Amino acid sequence: MSIKIDCYMSKTCASEEPLRENINRALGELGIEAEVNFYRITEDEAKDLGLRGSPSVLINGQDIQPASVEGFS
Repeated sequence: MSIKIDCYMSKTCASEEPLRENINRALGELGIEAEVNFYRITEDEAKDLGLRGSPSVLINGQDIQPASVEGFS
């Protein structure tokens, strides 16, 4: 099974570096290989994708933390 991780962040989100470190550490500890992508997007793009927060992390297209939170910041 191949794993794809897509990370979406607002243009001003300061979480990219810690998120990269956490994902790399988790994959390394579990011995898992994955395609990992990082995207900087606008609030309109986030709405179009149905994202609710920044960062939003999807694994194989599924949000890892679905919530009923409005807005993308």
